[in-house]
Amino acid sequence: MPGRIVVLPEKLTHRIAAGEVVERPASIVKELLENALDAGATEIAVELEKGGCQSIRVTDNGEGIEREDVALAFARYATNKIAAFEDIYLIRSFGFRGEALPSIASISRVEMVTRRASSPAGTRLIIEGGEEKELSDAGCPVGTSILVSRIFEPVPVRRKFLKGEPTEQGCCLDWIARLALAHPGVKMKVSAGGRVLLNVPAVKDLSERIALTLGRDFRGQLIPAAGEREGVRLQGFVSRPEFTRSGASHMYFYVNRRFVKDYLLNHAAMTAYRRVIEYRRYPAVVLGLEVPPGEVDVNVHPAKMEVRFRNPRDIYALIVETVSSAIGAGFPQAREAGVAGGAEAGRAAYAARVEEALRRYRVSSGPEKLFFKEAPGRKKEIPSMQPMPAAGEASTELEEPERRTRFSDLVYLGQVAGTYLVFAGEKGMVLVDQHAAHERILFEKLRRREAETGEREIGQRLLIPEVVSLPPRDFAFLTESVPVLEEAGMEVEPFGGDSVVVKALPAFLPPGEVKTLISDLLSDCGEADRDLPLVERRERIFTVLACRGAVKANRTMTSPEVSALCRDLDVISHAATCPHGRPVAVPVSVFELEKMFKRR
Repeated sequence: MPGRIVVLPEKLTHRIAAGEVVERPASIVKELLENALDAGATEIAVELEKGGCQSIRVTDNGEGIEREDVALAFARYATNKIAAFEDIYLIRSFGFRGEALPSIASISRVEMVTRRASSPAGTRLIIEGGEEKELSDAGCPVGTSILVSRIFEPVPVRRKFLKGEPTEQGCCLDWIARLALAHPGVKMKVSAGGRVLLNVPAVKDLSERIALTLGRDFRGQLIPAAGEREGVRLQGFVSRPEFTRSGASHMYFYVNRRFVKDYLLNHAAMTAYRRVIEYRRYPAVVLGLEVPPGEVDVNVHPAKMEVRFRNPRDIYALIVETVSSAIGAGFPQAREAGVAGGAEAGRAAYAARVEEALRRYRVSSGPEKLFFKEAPGRKKEIPSMQPMPAAGEASTELEEPERRTRFSDLVYLGQVAGTYLVFAGEKGMVLVDQHAAHERILFEKLRRREAETGEREIGQRLLIPEVVSLPPRDFAFLTESVPVLEEAGMEVEPFGGDSVVVKALPAFLPPGEVKTLISDLLSDCGEADRDLPLVERRERIFTVLACRGAVKANRTMTSPEVSALCRDLDVISHAATCPHGRPVAVPVSVFELEKMFKRR
């Protein structure tokens, strides 16, 4: 039986409440950076130890805190941003609820040193596990420095849920990059273990900040976008249609300089690109909305990652029109192709997309709001090459098992939709997905070559090595993965700063798409993959390379090529599926054909 109802002690409630604000070290970095920006800082330095799992220091040159207010800053619900409930709907700053610092202090040791320009001396405050340990004078420059250490020590169970140091450091860098993009006029420097990971000066041009933060490859690939509607302003940059990514990780949206993840904004941007980029490719966008505070609610999520608009239809239309115009100006062919949202796309189709976006916007919340998440589907069983006996057909235990059908024994009939190879066999028809089949063949060759022959995949040296600039997190992952890339025949070396030079590619890859290959490799290796040991990361990288090198759909294959494909399939042990788990071949028995034509 449950015990009596009791009021939990304040120390315990603080630690429970901290779970909503402090999920991982990156959450601490986010809150401290936002505090520094709210304080008017123009220079911010971040120091991470062990990916932020051991300690985090954030130093800024902002206005600092008065001595009598230092301790109050760590009191729950103490703030200088709001005085009445109605003020919540007039917020322009990041923090306003007075939860961040007390939440951080309740699960760590915090040392703050701060001074205002009008004060002759600074103030040092030390708090451990939510309890004040020291408050004293200190010599320090104007601004604030906060050192957070012993993270999650008071709640050790939370430490068990942290990922590896590279992953946690990557999450910290992601948040720093997001805030750096929204504040190009603020200098930011990030170091870890004594090594500088990011050092971006203050700039006036947002496109320059994008290149410095996300990589120099973005230079020349961005188109300015600006528009206004009903008092709402939109401005930023969008990528040219030929500059795409395999994932949506380079789509950044801001509302009043606050980074948000919002289905409506993502859907609107993708609607604008609907007719001008390939299916399952994503643009790079950095777009900021300036919305009157009364027209947006920023208080709908504990971490303030989601917002609600008073007039979402107007916001959606503004993004589609602005991005479409930008693409059309920078890429005239887009007008001819009919950029989605224009008259050529059809008013009915556009209206249907708007209604679908608004419907999902109204009913979704939490993780379901995130864009591009495929709906869960039932996993289909992959049929074997031999069809099961039909109803009524004889089958006895004494019957000798039939030998496995070889792809080479099938009779090639032709190609359907430029993608599916059609074969005739003893028991009926077999359809083979040419891309899935070739992908499995390349993957198995990569995986087994060194183990069986002691040799690495043959690489094709580039006539002119190509330099690729990367965000700090991607640079760290790629350089750590160099031994696996070399095993696949790919020669990659650090090239100063956050750049790498690619000198050779696997022979089965086209040499002209080095930057796209690197981008897709990094996009397809998600957070979970980046935390894997090198030996386990190997198969994920091989899967990406095999997918890039495999024959594509809508490509006509000659009979000799089909014969070679069949011979290769016959000698591998996992020919039923591609490395992603999709079926390579689907048999259709004579019995099934007869049922289709009403012969049974």
